[in-house]
Amino acid sequence: MNKLPKTGTIEIAPSILSADFAKLASEIAEVESAGVKMLHLDVMDGHFVPNITIGPPVIAKLRKHSKLFFDSHLMINEPEKYADAFIKAGVDHITFHIEVVPEPKDFIKRLHDSGVTAGLCLNPETPVSAIEKYASLTDMILIMTVHPGFGGQSFIREAAEKIKPVRQIVGPDIRIEIDGGINPENAAIVVPLGADTLVAGNAIFSKPNRKKAIEDIHKACR
Repeated sequence: MNKLPKTGTIEIAPSILSADFAKLASEIAEVESAGVKMLHLDVMDGHFVPNITIGPPVIAKLRKHSKLFFDSHLMINEPEKYADAFIKAGVDHITFHIEVVPEPKDFIKRLHDSGVTAGLCLNPETPVSAIEKYASLTDMILIMTVHPGFGGQSFIREAAEKIKPVRQIVGPDIRIEIDGGINPENAAIVVPLGADTLVAGNAIFSKPNRKKAIEDIHKACR
């Protein structure tokens, strides 16, 4: 298993949801050669969110082509039912939604016992209070700044305001990830609020020079 990067650094996690699925291996190789440490895998089931993306068989194939930290975001109902399959496929981290696991303590422990790190996710309309009891048990909190389900949506500034209270809850040793419409302009907004892990899809994969796109986001965070 790869390890989640330690806090204290800003990490960019390219989201393959915006990549060319006909050549995923080469798309991933390109961002890996640009120096990123994490790859964001958006898993959608067509039930919790109105879209269907990838599952364990695809991830298992991708794992053979990449040494990156596989940051999987399970936008699915019953993540407890499918977690073992994703772990077997090669993910290093599983983030699940508090909205579908109202008592997540046991699931977080199960993920840790299985050798992966665990994260909790908040949709834009879900209050920070929903994760308050469990946040310190996790390795990363994911705050959605779009409504999950599709790439290419516009950044919701109000949702980003959750970063500050979440950082107050978790302290400096747990990562806060932001996913949704991230680009250089709003990266400069979320990092001062306390985010340190930025998921970027279109801002990277829609650009001909992926390395420069990643560098532009990093520069905006300084």
